[in-house]
Amino acid sequence: MRADGRRGRAPVADGEGGARTALDGFADAFPRLSILAYQVAYRVLGDRGDAEDVAQEALARSVLYWERLADRPEGWVVRVAANLAIDRYRRRRRWVPRPSDGPCTVDGLLAERLDLARALRRLPRRQREVTVLRYLADWSEQDVALELGCSVGTVKSTGSRALRSLRRMLEDGTAGGVVRPSTSRRANGVPAP
Repeated sequence: MRADGRRGRAPVADGEGGARTALDGFADAFPRLSILAYQVAYRVLGDRGDAEDVAQEALARSVLYWERLADRPEGWVVRVAANLAIDRYRRRRRWVPRPSDGPCTVDGLLAERLDLARALRRLPRRQREVTVLRYLADWSEQDVALELGCSVGTVKSTGSRALRSLRRMLEDGTAGGVVRPSTSRRANGVPAP
């Protein structure tokens, strides 16, 4: 509800006598966020079309919370894109073509991608966030620390534990299993990705 009692977004002065909405910042950030979301989704899925769909969904969700995300939306968008990509990958693997379905092209890395998606889901939330931001989104340790509100040392140690767990799960073949999604919420009111 606006200050004048009407519904909708209140216009914001743009300094030149015109008015703009709070979503104008989203339009400015869209290209950068789109690239980040696509990169993470592509690294998980290995398919351009699916990665584009995931990036679009992540950005559509971010616009809903833009007023709360506007200061630093990159980390939230990357985490949402990674979670959406992992979910899509799990759903996609449920359909397995049978020889009677005709010829098909199988991704040579399909098994590895599936194992990675399963293993990422089994990591604790903080380890998964560090892994996604640091290694899938290719952020520096300092950027990850700033985004997650922790020290660089915490990012290093958490990342090390996450990689050790991922290696163990992937080598032992224990990447599968029951997956419990994270139900925690951030303190500032932004939903957990």
